[in-house]
Amino acid sequence: MYNLSCYNPSSFTLVGIPGLEKFHMWIGIPFCVIYVVAVLGNGILLYLIAVEHSLHEPMFFFLCMLATTDVILSTATVPKLLSNLWLGSQEITFSGCLTQVFFLHFSFVVDSAILLAMAFDRYVAICFPLRYSTILTPQVVIKLMVSITVRSFSVILPDVFLIKRLPFCRARIIPHTYCEHIGVARLSSADISINIWYGFAVPVMTVLSDVIFIAVSYTFILRAVFQLSSQSARQKALSTCGSHVCVILMFYTPAAFSILAHRFGHSVPRSVLILFANLYVAIPPALNPIVYGVKTKQIQDKFILLFSLKKLQ
Repeated sequence: MYNLSCYNPSSFTLVGIPGLEKFHMWIGIPFCVIYVVAVLGNGILLYLIAVEHSLHEPMFFFLCMLATTDVILSTATVPKLLSNLWLGSQEITFSGCLTQVFFLHFSFVVDSAILLAMAFDRYVAICFPLRYSTILTPQVVIKLMVSITVRSFSVILPDVFLIKRLPFCRARIIPHTYCEHIGVARLSSADISINIWYGFAVPVMTVLSDVIFIAVSYTFILRAVFQLSSQSARQKALSTCGSHVCVILMFYTPAAFSILAHRFGHSVPRSVLILFANLYVAIPPALNPIVYGVKTKQIQDKFILLFSLKKLQ
């Protein structure tokens, strides 16, 4: 019975933000606001893309997928964070923890792949404008979206089984606000070298390769843009990439900072690292629809039209 409970623990305890317990109530307020903005912003974006036929283009289909993934990422982490901070609900079931691990890492890998697909979309639009509609056909877009989902599912699902095979006979206290692969694996008394190596290999194989291909795409894009003779044409071409570049920076910069902080920032208080980790999963999903709404004229126009019609009614 003891061994059985080790391999099938009923639950874990999420500590929250150690050292800032007396501020939990106040910390939860901005996270609640950010979560509401993320859900509403991405919901409006999905609605506009769904109802407006003029937005039924490859770039907006990829944006639709990005918005869906952002909602999944926020919902997988922020509600549990708020229940922890406001209600003191620190317990999470073993199956709930595994579910959180899967959707947290799955969303990250999907987002990275979508940003690569959007970079490819901008590359085709700027470097081969006359062939855009023949290269990025609806069938090609659907295949890309399916490939992104299948790739992400295939590389992240093993995380769940790698955790499930481990015994958890010691304390089951996670010094964090959500479950993530290596953080949960470290609670086990068994050898977790496979978990560590797989957890290292997945970002290298997927996210790092995505970053390299995005950089290559923008190298070709910039070369094509600066070969244009007209200054206005160059500005128009670059403006179509503005929102995408902003989202790329918001996605990869905090991730790189978080990895470096965990690796080299031993003097950084744990509470600061945990706060930053939560901001990283909460803020980009809230800002992405705002960035595209402000920088993409088509979305901006449809948004203004939508609310002006509601006021007239």
